[in-house]
Amino acid sequence: MKIVKPNPPEPKALAAYDGALLAEIYRRMYLIRNFEQRVNELFLKGIMPGTIHLSLGQEATTVGACLALEPRDFITLTHRGHGQALAKGVTARSLMAELFGKETGCCHGKGGSLHVGDFSVGALPAIAIVGASSPIAAGMAFAFKRHQTGQIALNFFGEATSNKGDWHEALNLAAVWKLPVIFLCENNLYGVSTHVTDVMAIEYISQRAKAYGMPGITVYGNDPITVYDTVRQAAQYARDGNGPTLVECLTYRRGGHKRDDPGTYRPQEEVEIWMRTDPLPAFRERLVADARFGAARVEAIETEVMATLDDSVEFALASPDPKVTTAVEDVYA
Repeated sequence: MKIVKPNPPEPKALAAYDGALLAEIYRRMYLIRNFEQRVNELFLKGIMPGTIHLSLGQEATTVGACLALEPRDFITLTHRGHGQALAKGVTARSLMAELFGKETGCCHGKGGSLHVGDFSVGALPAIAIVGASSPIAAGMAFAFKRHQTGQIALNFFGEATSNKGDWHEALNLAAVWKLPVIFLCENNLYGVSTHVTDVMAIEYISQRAKAYGMPGITVYGNDPITVYDTVRQAAQYARDGNGPTLVECLTYRRGGHKRDDPGTYRPQEEVEIWMRTDPLPAFRERLVADARFGAARVEAIETEVMATLDDSVEFALASPDPKVTTAVEDVYA
């Protein structure tokens, strides 16, 4: 194992970005962080069923990527998909209700934590099998190109996925057919307990793009502005008919693989280094220093988000369970 250290770029001046965009970036990041923490509390109290894979620490990547897309574009989600769903526009109410298995959930209680999504906001319900979503994203992009819709697909995946055969097949055909798809790797350094440097001889996953004749880039995934700019450029590249891009975002999973994993296999030095790069307080500090915001406006965003979370839990707990007869509805295979 080799300790991978963050290499943050010099932060871009926020003055060049629309204030509404910056506020929405922070709102969604703050929502995801606190949603995941609330879910963790509910799970530990035995109130929430099932199991959970939290995305704490990866908020900047998901939010920056999703806000760079158009509302009509689609994403595929991973097993660690709560944050991806919220970043694309799934409401806290419908997502929380889904985690409780309620009829009012975004998948009517059938998906649970591992299969969240909402077609109405362009979030294809998650495929929890590692690597399986990449060919599906390429398939969506094929349909978009064939029907000339102008849409693009963005495939979220983790670094371990890039060692799967179906991932390579998806990239190959996407490049050959110049499909409008972005393959976005959330490289949080670990596939369960396996460190990325133990299973790859290359330094960056983005280097694999060259083999398929597509652009590949590695960026610092804990800066939402960097991710936003990168994905926006890749999206325009795809819409212009040039084909796919492989974007690798270096980030860090602030916890174990899932709730029963303490993550003790990680070197303490690595944990301490990456914990100091927490994307949420870093972006908050930049907003507070911006004359358009200041502490008062940032705190107002935080207050609104916490009220939304309280409401989502109340809504989920008060919602009805699905009727047994609905088990055979919306089933196609």
